[in-house]
Amino acid sequence: MNLFGMMEISGGAMQAERMRAEVVAVNMANAESTRTASGGPYRRQEVVFAANQGGPDFLNSLISASPGAAANSSAMPALPAIGLPHSGVAPGVHIAQVVEDPSPPLKRYDPGHPDAGPDGYVAYPDINPLTEMVDLMGATRAYGLNGSAVQAEKGMVSAALDIAKS
Repeated sequence: MNLFGMMEISGGAMQAERMRAEVVAVNMANAESTRTASGGPYRRQEVVFAANQGGPDFLNSLISASPGAAANSSAMPALPAIGLPHSGVAPGVHIAQVVEDPSPPLKRYDPGHPDAGPDGYVAYPDINPLTEMVDLMGATRAYGLNGSAVQAEKGMVSAALDIAKS
């Protein structure tokens, strides 16, 4: 591993955790969305991490081809395209894919709702705010810890340069 290898690993992890936090925010924003462009309620999205195995365009191709990315385009804003921070493959993580939660929608009786079925029930996304907040806290904590690792690496590099000057 080169001198900046730890920074590349932590930087990649920070990008992945940032995307995880953005997906949680989109889930929370669509917690009451009963109608999408594809029909039916919004489906909760989940981020799947994997060990780095691809080139720099691997992540961008997966995000653009993720299930539900086009189907939910009106309910979910486009997720930002981010790439790996280097041209080769380094240890670390990346987002393998963004998948839809297979849980069935929640049914609530509300016959006056415009999306109510003939039986008076409305299908709502199966999004639990508590679960989303725990995911957000985990992403925030992991992002912060990787930021601390970058700062520690910067301190070590600076100390090494100071030693080399003497």
